[in-house]
Amino acid sequence: MRDIPKSALILGLAGLLPFVWGVVTIYSVAAADLTLNMIGPRFLGPYVGLAYGTVILSFMSGVLWGFATRADGGQAATGYALSVLPALWAFFMIGGGPVSAGMNLIAGFVALLVLDFAFWTWGLAPRWWMTLRVLLTGVVIMCLLPVVL
Repeated sequence: MRDIPKSALILGLAGLLPFVWGVVTIYSVAAADLTLNMIGPRFLGPYVGLAYGTVILSFMSGVLWGFATRADGGQAATGYALSVLPALWAFFMIGGGPVSAGMNLIAGFVALLVLDFAFWTWGLAPRWWMTLRVLLTGVVIMCLLPVVL
């Protein structure tokens, strides 16, 4: 973890807050009531995690696209093609109710980790990338589990 740039680590961890807040509002009536009264139902329980997870999968497509720009030839073409998969997955697979959406998001984040590993193995992602991605993905999946259970 020491190799991860401090700003990337802090911002990555901050990006987990909506996922964590979703779990907090599932298990805390007080937090759910406060959220409902202050900012509305969209930021409660499974809804915030599912909406934000969809956004993050799309965001990560952009990150992978950026990594693909570092490649040439066939590897670049493969990288570009793979980079759009998380956004397409989120677009087509998130829906049909919170349980199926949550399961599909978990599958999407696991698959994203596989794509992260591929780009990292190809030398297109920074050396510290997988350390950060495993940490963040683990927390995201743990936060989505209460939605599907």
